[in-house]
Amino acid sequence: MSIELSQLVILALAALFAGFIDSVVGGGGLIQIPALFSVLPKEVPATLFGTNKIASIFGTANAAWRYATQVKMPWRTTLPAAIAAFACAYLGAMAVAWLPRDLLRPMILVMLVGAAGYTFWRKDFGAIHRPQHAGVTELLYALLLGGVIGFYDGFFGPGTGSFLIFLFIRFFGFDFLHASAASKVVNVATNLAAIGYFVPNGFFIPVAAVLMAVANILGSFIGTHLALRHGSGFVRRVFLVVVSSLIVKFAWDTF
Repeated sequence: MSIELSQLVILALAALFAGFIDSVVGGGGLIQIPALFSVLPKEVPATLFGTNKIASIFGTANAAWRYATQVKMPWRTTLPAAIAAFACAYLGAMAVAWLPRDLLRPMILVMLVGAAGYTFWRKDFGAIHRPQHAGVTELLYALLLGGVIGFYDGFFGPGTGSFLIFLFIRFFGFDFLHASAASKVVNVATNLAAIGYFVPNGFFIPVAAVLMAVANILGSFIGTHLALRHGSGFVRRVFLVVVSSLIVKFAWDTF
């Protein structure tokens, strides 16, 4: 299909902002996916989702690399979670065919409200990096977290990065900065699983995907720079803004 220059500019700007948000706390899909559907309303949804995943993975991978060079990464938790997420994301994508996704909206809305309320109420939540598990317990928790979030991302998706950050803090004792860093690695795994389905089936627009990927990387450079410079307090504030936006969107779509 042919895309006009003005359409590409809009998609690039959306990808730039999405890359910024996603590199800090996740939630870039809130910006990138609506932009794709708005600019290209006649395109097949699967093609738009595939284009979004290709654009997103480059920004997310860049953010993961930037964090890994500046933060002591909790690899013993992150890698098992990423492996489980990769496997279960593919299962989640397959489950779309026989489970109605709209049934999830009310449940996800309640979970988002709970995460936002908990974070807002506990001012010290995610302020100190104090890992809570080791050995087999750490491995099992990581596999469970990665599996559940991976399935969710493959099946539904919105808010995956924000859920990951909240769960890494709540169940592993990470601070916001380390949780954000770990979530990027897991997000790369889930995006790879999705791309493994979309690309072989031709569900992507090459020109838009490449341009948006470049813009997404630029946005992720800006976001990781600010997150690393300003630390967990900055990430916490952006987290609350993004989760609040997700709550509004889910409430609108649900009611």
